[in-house]
Amino acid sequence: MRVLIVEDDKKIGSFLVRGLSEAGYTTDLLSTAEEALGAAALTRFDALVLDLNLPGKDGIWLIERLRERGVNVPILVLSARVGVDDRVLGIRSGADDYMTKPFSFVELNARIEALIRRAQNPSSASGGTGSPPSKLHAADVIIDLYSRVVTRGGRDVELQPREFALLEYFLRNPDRVLTKTMILEQIWNYDFDPQTNVVDVLVSRLRSKVDRDFPEKLIHTIRGVGYVLRTGRPDG
Repeated sequence: MRVLIVEDDKKIGSFLVRGLSEAGYTTDLLSTAEEALGAAALTRFDALVLDLNLPGKDGIWLIERLRERGVNVPILVLSARVGVDDRVLGIRSGADDYMTKPFSFVELNARIEALIRRAQNPSSASGGTGSPPSKLHAADVIIDLYSRVVTRGGRDVELQPREFALLEYFLRNPDRVLTKTMILEQIWNYDFDPQTNVVDVLVSRLRSKVDRDFPEKLIHTIRGVGYVLRTGRPDG
């Protein structure tokens, strides 16, 4: 899952990126509302963590512009503005939650999880039924995005955060070839040299946990291109 952080304080921004990355999220960090508005138009984010005091246009401006354009990404305001009026303004402008600085990262993470869960399973609030969208599956692999439990063939598979993020990316794109550059941008979000072997290393680690003990191999190499998770196809 991908989270956009809009924070101009470099120290806080770096702390949020590190903490959310360790929690298994792919993160994008921007420092202005204008940049964030453009990013939200091009990329689907699962949540947005937003400071209100930004250079140029402030966070309220960004919330209003996003909602005007029909962007329904869950927004958690994280601000030094502690007054009741500020919290009310943030929520009435279209934010979904509001936390004040200083903050507990554990609480922040829990609130982000709750926002994403509500956004992806709105029927739960009205008593709806059906398969919860918090789970992804392909072949006999199932991952729960919130408990972060992974199983294959009913057996638990223990994954590190980046391994989990890569498997989630594969499951969201079954039978689609993912290039190394696509994986780098999705999992690390850094400007790595595409020739680096970090993707190969991560895929190898994931294969050793997801494929090694099963006769049907799901993750395949497309030489010179990238990787694909095949569902129900013969090994090629």
